[in-house]
Amino acid sequence: MCENPKQKLRDTGILSREDFDGGPISLDEIEPGLYLGNLTAATHMETLRSFNISYILTLDSIPLPQHITEASFLTTKYIHIADMPKEDILHHLNTCYEFINEALTTSHNILVHCYFGVSRSSSAVIAYIMKHHNMDYASAYDFVKSKRRFVQPNAGFAAQLKLWHRMGCNIDPHYQKYKIYRLRLAGDQVRKAKILPPNFNDLIKPDPAITQENPEPIVYRCRKCRRVLASKSNILQHIPKNISLEKTTDGNNGNPMVMTPEQTTATGGPRLLEQIAQQIRKVSLASPTAGGEGPQQNITYCQNILFVEPIAWMKNIGSNTQGRLNCPKCDQKLGNYSWVNGCQCPCGEEVTPAFYMIPSKVELSKAVQNVQTTL
Repeated sequence: MCENPKQKLRDTGILSREDFDGGPISLDEIEPGLYLGNLTAATHMETLRSFNISYILTLDSIPLPQHITEASFLTTKYIHIADMPKEDILHHLNTCYEFINEALTTSHNILVHCYFGVSRSSSAVIAYIMKHHNMDYASAYDFVKSKRRFVQPNAGFAAQLKLWHRMGCNIDPHYQKYKIYRLRLAGDQVRKAKILPPNFNDLIKPDPAITQENPEPIVYRCRKCRRVLASKSNILQHIPKNISLEKTTDGNNGNPMVMTPEQTTATGGPRLLEQIAQQIRKVSLASPTAGGEGPQQNITYCQNILFVEPIAWMKNIGSNTQGRLNCPKCDQKLGNYSWVNGCQCPCGEEVTPAFYMIPSKVELSKAVQNVQTTL
């Protein structure tokens, strides 16, 4: 007679996977050789043999039992992940695709499963369909759901799949929304550990004032001492939340303006900086890393506050959750940072984590040589 799980929890305070009912065997063929199902199907030898399954991809918080993983006719892969919207499934999608593709291209049947076969495993299968058949998320989701009606990635996984599609079903470290995604992952870790984990150290970008082989020509400098602080690629743009396109057009056929620091100050800036601002506007609107999908001509970017990536000159950002950003040369306060609390821009957009400089404290410059050695 099975012990009641609630009674066991009261008696011992411990529950194991065996104390829960994963339901009856459930699996569906999504396309020839590719099956999507639940844990019960993945642990039932007769089912695996009857469907000629020789590969199993598991996305779960607990691996398959040993008698399955050591079965001579099975090749298995385990990805540890919980069914939570904040879980990072994005960085597993290429691995999932390669394992599924390996099975199918070698004429083997594969079962992709999680506990119920609803969210985690369906996300992996949708990712495969997206990449293999060049589909967007909505089309791939509809296709998989037409084969298995239980399919429903959680909201976080769905957003990550859409981001993956925008990057060409790969990881593009230069894509702005990917940068923001990783910063949020890091922020969650800092919130727990009160320190930046080593696997996120690559988020801290090189100091653009240090000698570089191919320096970027467009930079932001300290307005007081002219020390280079950030390159154009370090800027994290966002769309104003409370500003309509009609109020932010430049009068030239209704084209939107990209506000530069010079435009947000009372005195404005030299003619050269205005020209540079125009160049940045053109590059930003055409750039595939601007953060959107499709044409960028109608996007208006806010620079009431300059949000930037973490940069190496910023002191103690790896060991503190928040603090001030001071110029490393003249020590003038430039702005603030917070891994956990973020910042609300005057336009109304909430940015978390936030590393920002106040526009009046910096200036835009087109450096002939973006090379300095002063710290």
